[in-house]
Amino acid sequence: MNPFKNLLLVLAAGVLCAGVQAGPIENEHRQLVVVVTDSWTDIQGEMLLFERGDDNQWHAMGEPSAVVIGRTGLAWGIGLHEHQQGQQKVEGDGKAPAGVFRLGNAFGYMDALTTGLDYHPMDAGDYCIDVNGSPYYNQLVNTKVVGEKAVEGSSEAMRRDIHSQDDLYKKGIIVAHNPGNISGAGSCIFMHLWRAVDKPTAGCTAMAEADMDALLRWLDKDKQPLVVILPRMEYALKQTLWRLPPLGPQE
Repeated sequence: MNPFKNLLLVLAAGVLCAGVQAGPIENEHRQLVVVVTDSWTDIQGEMLLFERGDDNQWHAMGEPSAVVIGRTGLAWGIGLHEHQQGQQKVEGDGKAPAGVFRLGNAFGYMDALTTGLDYHPMDAGDYCIDVNGSPYYNQLVNTKVVGEKAVEGSSEAMRRDIHSQDDLYKKGIIVAHNPGNISGAGSCIFMHLWRAVDKPTAGCTAMAEADMDALLRWLDKDKQPLVVILPRMEYALKQTLWRLPPLGPQE
């Protein structure tokens, strides 16, 4: 073989390996929640669950389930993925963040629930701060600690049964979007219960209570679960680079 051609092949292989290794999903992440929509503007989608087996491959767990997302669709968020070209999520845009994100604690109205995640029961003083410029932006706080003035203007009281008379946050999971808490870049992103199959959210991913119960039971914090939220076409473009599992015949 021509030595120069051989060198080019070696360099090309190195670039390819470097690209794969640069993906946002490392081997220690053993559980993956995938949310896909048909376009950047759709409000409905489906959720699929995958677990990494001993063969280091992703394996589908159960059947897809229905979800709704932000009322204006998707825009790129801030997570484990590199910055992407295109529309970026901002506070109040009604968009769910697209990308790859860690899943944090579960939360809810009850003293306890069945889940492999750490669980944080909420009370009337718990808020997630969505006020631009606040020193607590994108953080969960309690008025017993920070005082009532610190939560003024926030629309995210975590006990919605008390403050808003609904059960949307009866059971939920924190999505670690914007982990640096950059003011204005979007805040308080959760997976939680929906109003209905055709009722979108302000930027979260919502589902039926039975599907939330199954998700909470399956998730295991020791498997470092992630959520991927993307339109199908973008998912197909990112599948190899980000080492995402195939979605089936629709891909």
